[in-house]
Amino acid sequence: MALYATAASVLAGVESRRGSIKGLVYASSFQNVKQLYALVCETQRYSAVLDAVIASAGLLRAEKKLRPHLAKVLVYELLLGKGFRGGGGRWKPLLDRHQARLKAELARLKVQRRVSRNEDLLQVGSRPGTASQVPRFVRVNTLKTSLDDAVDYFKRQGFSYQGRASSLEDARALRGRCFLLDPLLPELLVFPAQTYLHDHPLYRAGHLILQDKNQGKIFAFDLDAGRLASMATLLARAGVSCCELAEEDFLAVSPSDQRFRRVQYILLDPSCSGSGMPARQLEEPGAGTPSKARLQALAGFQQRALRHALTFPSLQRLVYSTCSLCQEENEDVVRDALQQNPGTFRLAPVLPSWPHRGLSTFPGAEHCLRASPETTLTGGFFVAVLERVEVPSSVPQAEAAAPEPTPSAAPRRKRRRQAVAPGAQPRTQQVRRASPSRVGRKSPLLPAAQPAGF
Repeated sequence: MALYATAASVLAGVESRRGSIKGLVYASSFQNVKQLYALVCETQRYSAVLDAVIASAGLLRAEKKLRPHLAKVLVYELLLGKGFRGGGGRWKPLLDRHQARLKAELARLKVQRRVSRNEDLLQVGSRPGTASQVPRFVRVNTLKTSLDDAVDYFKRQGFSYQGRASSLEDARALRGRCFLLDPLLPELLVFPAQTYLHDHPLYRAGHLILQDKNQGKIFAFDLDAGRLASMATLLARAGVSCCELAEEDFLAVSPSDQRFRRVQYILLDPSCSGSGMPARQLEEPGAGTPSKARLQALAGFQQRALRHALTFPSLQRLVYSTCSLCQEENEDVVRDALQQNPGTFRLAPVLPSWPHRGLSTFPGAEHCLRASPETTLTGGFFVAVLERVEVPSSVPQAEAAAPEPTPSAAPRRKRRRQAVAPGAQPRTQQVRRASPSRVGRKSPLLPAAQPAGF
């Protein structure tokens, strides 16, 4: 079946680090992306177990034409999955010849490890936990519709609207086709964790993404051409026409360039370990605990990027964000930037009502925002807002405040997850990257001005 061959191809791409499961699944053009994504994720999760069973059973020695990744997918389906779908095609007879031996080796492995359930064979970091129960968060795109219209649409489809949540427990208790309004963020709807909306008509029409209002002009930089292509698609779907994309290194962008001298607001969303991302932990068991060497390398890049961003002459406010839970990439980077710019920038409180704050590693760190599946029922991330203490003298205030004319669409290619935006009224547009229907994911684009609520 095409399902198993495609799953094997995606698995091979993930293990060779050609991309994430989600990115490779969508690039595969396989029609049922939900089915394919689930199969690859589960096969990856049980990868070590499957390798041990396949080796002990001698499957690849007996079937020399069977490729290792395809074998892994097929054995998962036979022993741990839902059985061969659609009859299994030509693969079922092949696996039937080895079924008794494969099952015996799985049973032997359980005896050796003194467990009785398949789930108990997994390493602790690979077991589903709180992260897998993070609700599905969906922001209503107010460029194309309204909150009331979106709620009414879901109600007509048989969903039950429960009103605004009063606590995280309300969101945690969501089941079936019930949904809520987020207690902290406007126009943010909350659905049960397993709600699948990628094929929903409102999502396909660009009515459901993570964003607020938009005005002014946005410059977005990313070195990855694939992410830029995805970004351009999401922007067009959302009706955003004021963004200029650049396949360019943000560190090579000159703050003195005439195009950027009036930039007042920057979202810096640099490469990070992704240790707070539930999806990455499902795709890459152990991804939640990056090595010390990797953390040091990432933090060094993040510090350089933040220092560079703070040199833009008209900058008024900067949002620094990661989807990491590691202090080295968060509080330590922000502390370094403040020490490098004494008296020039200070931390502004981020969503004061948010319950999870920055670690108390330096005075003022409580102004930062942290999130995690355990404390806020979201993906893990960190946000800090740095604001200039005084208006910079290098550019006249009248010039710095003048809004840039909004150009016609046509986004042009250009870099990594940093975005800068020139002067505009304090409104924002925020478009999320790979999975628009999930809160907490980092943004490659950015506010045309001050992010709402920051």
